[in-house]
Amino acid sequence: MISQKAKYALRALVALATSEEDAMTTSEIAERQKIPRKFLEQILLDMKRVGIVHSRRGKLGGYALLKPADAITFGEVLRLIDGPIAPLPCLSRIAYRRCDDCQSETNCEIRRVFARVATSARDVLDRTTIADSLRRPGPIPIIDDEIEATG
Repeated sequence: MISQKAKYALRALVALATSEEDAMTTSEIAERQKIPRKFLEQILLDMKRVGIVHSRRGKLGGYALLKPADAITFGEVLRLIDGPIAPLPCLSRIAYRRCDDCQSETNCEIRRVFARVATSARDVLDRTTIADSLRRPGPIPIIDDEIEATG
């Protein structure tokens, strides 16, 4: 699961991408996207530091996208906010760590399955941009991942 902070970051970027103004204040973004303002300020500073957004001072100031919405991927944002996109530390591209209980990465059945999961997730997240998310209207499929207890 992604963190609430990552969801807020993505929602803030969507607000900036859909804004008809040159810039939006943190208050405007927070109100439009129902994000706590203080938390949003921290998120926007993180995104400013890596060149996703920029800020302007003054009467017409606020935040705006520095990169076009079609150049900002979900994967980029998730890595910035949440860190590696990997279900196991031995599958991380940016924070690789051998699992403490691993006897053989080559023969690990669990690693083999989750490597496919990680590859699929990265493929979707690294190819989907903020602009893409705005172009795909329609119903969102609901996936029930709860496992019923037997017994």
